[in-house]
Amino acid sequence: MSWRERRLGDVLTLKRGHDLPEHSRRDGTIPVVSSSGITGYHSEAKASPPGVVTGRYGTLGEVFYLEEAYWPLNTALYVIDFKANDPRFAAYFLRNALRGYKSDKAAVPGVDRNVLHELKVKVPEKNEQVAIASVLSAYDDLIVNNKRRIELLEQSARLLFKEWFVHLRYPGHEHDKVVDGVPDGWERTTLEAVCREFLDGDWLETKDQGGDDLRILQISNIGDNAFVETGNYRYITEETLRRLNCTEIVAGDVLISRMPEPIGRAWLVTGQPWRMVTAVDVTIARPNPEEVSPIYFLHWLNSPTHLARCAAGATGATRPRIAKRVMGALPILIPPAALQNEFASAAEVNNQLKDRLTRQNQKLSEARDLLLPRLMDGRISA
Repeated sequence: MSWRERRLGDVLTLKRGHDLPEHSRRDGTIPVVSSSGITGYHSEAKASPPGVVTGRYGTLGEVFYLEEAYWPLNTALYVIDFKANDPRFAAYFLRNALRGYKSDKAAVPGVDRNVLHELKVKVPEKNEQVAIASVLSAYDDLIVNNKRRIELLEQSARLLFKEWFVHLRYPGHEHDKVVDGVPDGWERTTLEAVCREFLDGDWLETKDQGGDDLRILQISNIGDNAFVETGNYRYITEETLRRLNCTEIVAGDVLISRMPEPIGRAWLVTGQPWRMVTAVDVTIARPNPEEVSPIYFLHWLNSPTHLARCAAGATGATRPRIAKRVMGALPILIPPAALQNEFASAAEVNNQLKDRLTRQNQKLSEARDLLLPRLMDGRISA
């Protein structure tokens, strides 16, 4: 097996992405790719497949491979010339080359692609590139397949919620009388009224390393009933927790983002491998199980109708946010407990399958990342 030492710029050519402000985007199917991956869609492409994209700010290392036309944003760098190398290999090669890389220009937020082009790297012949990419892509293909299954499970829960609690076609609905749009035995109330506590996140002092301290969750960590891994965390100490009387997150808490879009998205905490608190602009809702099922409460928060109400209640021209008191006063429809529990049982089966697939993906990612440097420096052969 022959490996040659070369400049990174001899293996591939990187180019800065293109500006595309939100107001200029038009509905379409073309992925818009930033330093954090696909962040939206547009009607026009700026680059042809195959695509390899990485971030150009801060710590590099995340690399995204695309097999469709795309628009690389200006926060990213993308490959415009693979120099006859295998494109799928190039994605893994670039990820390995940028592992732990940081710009030495601390005062300059952007990374100079010309500096990256001068990095010293080792590259195998084309047939070995294809073999390496085949091994590593087997892991990524399984990860993508699991993500699709997770999306289908999430979609089925959303459809069931819509059928039962929006269209009101729940089991036994044909026997219930509807008055003013609400079935008999259902109640209209507010979010805060069905919670034991409805709390603000904390203004927090931070430090750069965690140790045994508490991780601060940001609004960027909260997805649609999902924790979003950002890889970049801040922490507070036990002393700060006590001194500022911060609220520590516990299982059963529902964390609600008050900004940015979609404002109001929520995540039900079922467990976490680390202790955590939340920053300001995250509301901590603790639903009262005697009033509402936490799973029903969560799906109500993430429903399109509720998210639209949150958006309408937000203020601020630059970065709209909804105040906690405004959010707490938003309406929620409470069905009988038996119906809530029946929905929660169905959703919980989906959640267990999602958790299992998520754990599988984590193990697959760890195995791939363990293989990556060993394959890329020739310690093991594909």
